[in-house]
Amino acid sequence: MPFITVNQQQLYYEIQGSGEPVILLHGLGSSSQDWSYQVPALQNDYQVITLDLRGHGQSSKPPGPYSIKMLADDVSCLAKQFGFHQYHLIGISMGGMIAFQLAVDQPQQILSLSIINSGPHLIAHSWKIRCLIYQRLLITQLLGMRITGKLIMRKLFPKPEQHRLRQQGVEKWATNDKAAYVNAFKALINWSVQIPLDNIKCPCLILTGDRDYTPISYKADYCQQLTNAKLVVVEDSGHASPLDQPAQVNQALLNFLNQYDAARHDKSTAKSA
Repeated sequence: MPFITVNQQQLYYEIQGSGEPVILLHGLGSSSQDWSYQVPALQNDYQVITLDLRGHGQSSKPPGPYSIKMLADDVSCLAKQFGFHQYHLIGISMGGMIAFQLAVDQPQQILSLSIINSGPHLIAHSWKIRCLIYQRLLITQLLGMRITGKLIMRKLFPKPEQHRLRQQGVEKWATNDKAAYVNAFKALINWSVQIPLDNIKCPCLILTGDRDYTPISYKADYCQQLTNAKLVVVEDSGHASPLDQPAQVNQALLNFLNQYDAARHDKSTAKSA
């Protein structure tokens, strides 16, 4: 199995395809397996790297505390070890937060950001949000991963025809190490990129499910603050858009990445003329 030592931790990874590197970052409680619909679509044109983040999947699960900055540094060090001087980032939920953090910490490395159902901060401004956060933590600590997974999957995949996705999700969730999951969850709380968003200069694709946890208006608002960003709504989709609407997600990602490549080619041609 392919593992790489990063910051004294063993991270599981897979590399498929050839071309410019595209690193895919999964969400909280997930793993590289949840990109199974995206890798085949991207690998014909790009070198696709999936990994299990610290505390997840087959990677090391050290004691906490964790932070988004720590997880971002893991990804940056992994990229450097592979010799990737620049790369595209695709991240969902927690993975999107890590992608934003990398765009702040290592702007010279990032060719583009594709952010799926995520944002540049998770600030518990209200008592309602705080209660929801700590309710999730309490349920996890008292009832364990399988029951927590069942509750989460009912929200992620509510339709009768999504039964298989629900069952698969529960089984995957049950394999999570509870302590590592809680440490990763705590890393999200009150995290923010802590810079003006217009300081992020790379092209950004903001993808949002129309039934995501946070409203489209939230993504539209921060999308407008970014220097070079486009918002795309995934129809009939919840928080797990790459799984519940893979065709729409894949098309949006390919359109965005291909437009980036075309624009860069045109710019290069103009300079050489």
